[in-house]
Amino acid sequence: MARSNNTQAVYVRLPAAEAEKLDQAAYALRLSKRDLITSLVARHVDPASPSSLRALGRGVASHAESTSDRRRIVVETGSDPLAVGHHSFRPAEAPEVLTPAEVAELLVVDEDAVLVLAEAGDLPGRQVGGEWRFARRAVLDWLAAGQEGAAD
Repeated sequence: MARSNNTQAVYVRLPAAEAEKLDQAAYALRLSKRDLITSLVARHVDPASPSSLRALGRGVASHAESTSDRRRIVVETGSDPLAVGHHSFRPAEAPEVLTPAEVAELLVVDEDAVLVLAEAGDLPGRQVGGEWRFARRAVLDWLAAGQEGAAD
């Protein structure tokens, strides 16, 4: 394949399985990966042909459906959609030791109510260095026990 001096760098991260396929095909065909990808793009990507783009899009969509952990975010600007990246969300783990403010948020009450219950010995907690601290599990167990008692 003839090389042109008019080139542009394109950097992509491929899933390991597809990268391995590319390596094997380049080796079997005795082509550089650059030449192999150039040939594939020249043969299969025609931005001027709506039917070609639809066919290409169907192939990409079916591959994306088989990859469960990927997310695609599209921002539409005018009439052209612009792909801006992917997103993955994992919530932060809840802390095991809570402050009065965090217990108040957990119980959906005022912080003063938490302190009153703790000082009366009704809410399980300890003073550490003059400040109240609560074990999340103990607070949730206390809350659940109160609900069981109310049903009796």
